[in-house]
Amino acid sequence: MIMSLPEEDLTCPVCCDIFTDPVLLSCSHSFCRSCLKRYWDTGLRVCPLCRKRASKSSPPSNLALRNVCETLLQVRRQSSVPEDEKMNCSLHGEKMKLFCLVDKQPICVVCQSSKMHKTHDCSPMDEAALDCKDELALSLKILQDKADSLKRIQRTSADMSKYIKSQALETQRLIRSTFEQLHQLLFQEESARLAAVKKEEEEKIAGMKDKIKELSAEMLSLTETISFMQEQLKEEDVVLLKNFKATQDRGKSVAVASDNMSGLLIDVTKHLCNLKYRVWEKMLDNIDYTPLTLDPNTAHPCLILSDNLTSLHYSKQSSCCPDNPERFHMSAEVVAMTPLGSGSHHWVVETGSNQDWLLGVASLSVPRNAEISARPENGFWTLCFRDGEFRAMTSPPTPLTLSRTPKQIKVHLDYNKGTVSFLDPADNTVICAFTHTFTETLLPYFYTQSSHPLRIMPEKVLVTMLRQ
Repeated sequence: MIMSLPEEDLTCPVCCDIFTDPVLLSCSHSFCRSCLKRYWDTGLRVCPLCRKRASKSSPPSNLALRNVCETLLQVRRQSSVPEDEKMNCSLHGEKMKLFCLVDKQPICVVCQSSKMHKTHDCSPMDEAALDCKDELALSLKILQDKADSLKRIQRTSADMSKYIKSQALETQRLIRSTFEQLHQLLFQEESARLAAVKKEEEEKIAGMKDKIKELSAEMLSLTETISFMQEQLKEEDVVLLKNFKATQDRGKSVAVASDNMSGLLIDVTKHLCNLKYRVWEKMLDNIDYTPLTLDPNTAHPCLILSDNLTSLHYSKQSSCCPDNPERFHMSAEVVAMTPLGSGSHHWVVETGSNQDWLLGVASLSVPRNAEISARPENGFWTLCFRDGEFRAMTSPPTPLTLSRTPKQIKVHLDYNKGTVSFLDPADNTVICAFTHTFTETLLPYFYTQSSHPLRIMPEKVLVTMLRQ
């Protein structure tokens, strides 16, 4: 970069040589300090170039220009040294023919005899050059491999950034869809309960109208009877006595309406009693709960998971997903996101028409980027169904004979007792079982190369009230 600068930019306008201890005037022109002093000693304290008057204070050093000039002079001095002299020892002037293996530097025969290198191992220059070239070539290969690895990581990181955005959008879409379903259930339940209140209101009002109509008719009849009796009281005695029995019977025949008004109001308690709880309880009938949820970040690219992450099937068309460390890369496998490190756990998988599957548990540390057998020594405890045959994946696999082919498989893990059992949930018949002392966290494990889905079955939610 220094040699690319025009030399005139580094030359003093007074002495026409490379600057020596340059100073900077207020007009931005630079000169050698000694050149400027000689010029000013003539009696004119102005800039030799632009004639602008300079201040009386001593001009400051132009440090940046000085550093550049000194570097240029040093480069010139080095380039002027003969090639033969560069090969000579700077201490003894002898040609350097040896290489000190301890200090990693070329030396002459005099240096080898000196105290500094006397006890050090040395080798001839040409041999050392070959060894050093090999060592540097190996280091270069390692660095190039690291560079290639970093490039791959960069590409993967860029792909992951895009995938994260698509994951976020898809997850948000599914959340909105789920809440829309819940909102719809709540809206339907709200509408039904409001309609029940409206219906009762109409029934109660209709009943009250009938009651009022009945009371009005009775009131009219009673009023007419009262008026008739009042008229009879005004008649002559003979007429009154003559009509007395008929008048008395008419008065007795008037029935007085019942004054019982109970049960006429809206049954508010029926509609509001534990309303939130009863709505929640009813929603449970329309909501599934599954004990396991598949982890899509571990699924092989050829596995397709359902939106609710409870079923999987195989597709020859692989999906565009990043090459993250958690993912199974070699085989069509996936694990659930529920870590199992203690206690008893079970889940039921509907296999249906799927003719190629493995179910069970796998250790958290099983390799994800290598194809290995699903055996206990590799951290797998599984049941296999392939080619119409059930096999317990022991070492070697154990063929199993079943009286019928179940459409569902129940997996039961008792971590503390060290057992993994596979059962037919129809009658809880044990298909096979493994015994092992577990020391590592386990994950529910699934494998299939069939387009027919494996589905984790939902469980019934029971609500139990605790009374204090």
